[in-house]
Amino acid sequence: MAAATWRYRGDPDAERPAALVRFANGKLRHPDSLSFTVYRNRDTAHPRKRHRRILVSETERLCYVGHNFGSEVMKCNSLCRYFVGVLDKNSGQMEVYNAEIFNMQPLLSDNLIPDDTKDYQTKSYREKMDLCIEAFGTSKQKRALSSRRMNAVGNDIVNTAVTKAAANVIDTKGVTALMQDMAQDDVQNISAFLPPCHEDADRPEHVYKFEDILSPAEYEALQVPAAALANITAEEMAKRAEERSHCSFVLEELKFLPTDEKRRDHKARCLWFLDTLIKFSHLKVIKKKHPMGPECPHIISRKLMKNFTSLTYNDGSIQNLVSASMKAKITAYVIALALHINNFQTDLTVLQNDMKLPESRILDIAKALRLRVSKAKGVPGMENDENHKLGTLSLPLPVQKAPEGQRKRKKMS
Repeated sequence: MAAATWRYRGDPDAERPAALVRFANGKLRHPDSLSFTVYRNRDTAHPRKRHRRILVSETERLCYVGHNFGSEVMKCNSLCRYFVGVLDKNSGQMEVYNAEIFNMQPLLSDNLIPDDTKDYQTKSYREKMDLCIEAFGTSKQKRALSSRRMNAVGNDIVNTAVTKAAANVIDTKGVTALMQDMAQDDVQNISAFLPPCHEDADRPEHVYKFEDILSPAEYEALQVPAAALANITAEEMAKRAEERSHCSFVLEELKFLPTDEKRRDHKARCLWFLDTLIKFSHLKVIKKKHPMGPECPHIISRKLMKNFTSLTYNDGSIQNLVSASMKAKITAYVIALALHINNFQTDLTVLQNDMKLPESRILDIAKALRLRVSKAKGVPGMENDENHKLGTLSLPLPVQKAPEGQRKRKKMS
């Protein structure tokens, strides 16, 4: 926001409220070099029109126009009053003036009606429609047209800069070095979504701390919803297995709940949250306020929305999306929680099937978590029970390597 110094076109004795200006397309690098011209309505007798002003400023590249009337006027001018104070340093007194805020929009075309009809005939259909919108369109259409033109100018600048920067990088580093950087970036991209890793831990349970997966407050909130799992009977378990109301990992682990009440409650809470994470990973766009149902505690719903979704803009509104990167993050937390449940050794193939992932993807995430992967037989009766992958967290942690998919890439010549 800046105060404008203007040349006044009209009656020099008329009331001159101060002007505060903001530019719709960003901040100016050298605002002090600008001068402004204000135009007022000639109909001074009309109670509304006599207050109408148009503020104009011109830079080397664009001309900016702001109004205090019409559809583009800022609503804040009608909701409250603004003042500008001018301090006299010598006397220490301040003079206060009424002020208005002008939203300066770039004027991208000052030739709305072409004089040469031959030039008009050579224009494309889109250009002709734009001219019609400028002359006869609604305020909404004109705003959309202005936004589209500003975006087009911005895209051209960005594309030129990106192309130049890419060429400089290729010339400097070479293609082979860039391919090696890409392989390393894949490891770093996955690592960005992993739970905090404590590489100096002296015990496996301290590598991925339980508190980094579930905070004490979140763990406490799971007591009520997890009680149904802790007190489940053999008949209820058979019914839930038939209805597939839980993932395979949870259904299998429910068969081995500890008899000790405290350990049984702890495992039930972990299984409930793991089951919720897997179900949440199957969603695409989150449209409901409580996507996991009313039985899910508020603190858990907030954790899922904040930590495991990304914001996207679609159809004029902001939506929460479970993107591919967020699904990778959920997978990492599911594996870390499964390790705590299963004494730091878990069947990756069961989790892969529950989360509907390709084997290569879950193996990449497991290796990024610094697990040792081995082959093992699965539980009899499960799909592909002869060829399961087992992930084990043990110390010392193995050295992190690039994902296997990178080694299969063809090198550019």
